[in-house]
Amino acid sequence: MKKHIAIITFILLLSNSLFAQKAPYNVVFDMTSDDTISHRMALRWISEVTDNNPEANVEIVFYGKSLGMITEGKSIVAETVKSYTAKKNVAFKVCAIAMKNNKVDKSMLLPGVQIVPDGIYEIISKQHEDWGYIKVSH
Repeated sequence: MKKHIAIITFILLLSNSLFAQKAPYNVVFDMTSDDTISHRMALRWISEVTDNNPEANVEIVFYGKSLGMITEGKSIVAETVKSYTAKKNVAFKVCAIAMKNNKVDKSMLLPGVQIVPDGIYEIISKQHEDWGYIKVSH
């Protein structure tokens, strides 16, 4: 009898883990660098996340000196950024304060890049919503 109870308990535990709901895959990337190696690396990570997890939500937040990645005529990854802005689960958000500090006007941004009032607050808000956080650096 004890053997049957142990087997039933094992099956229940196993079935519970097999049918458990998968946690959402949401990640915010923190970009402050003007280094093009970091820009390429972030796009590679976005590709890896979205290719392997099509339901994942990805956001990259730009502030500090990173605005060249999303500025028309300066970005060496502009075409890739533009292709990702067309996806509903990938967002590129730039800090309005950083735009002012770097003298970047809205008209200079790549199409699809969204402006947020404060990049750091955007990241903190995502963390409060249980998004994962990744600092982009190498």
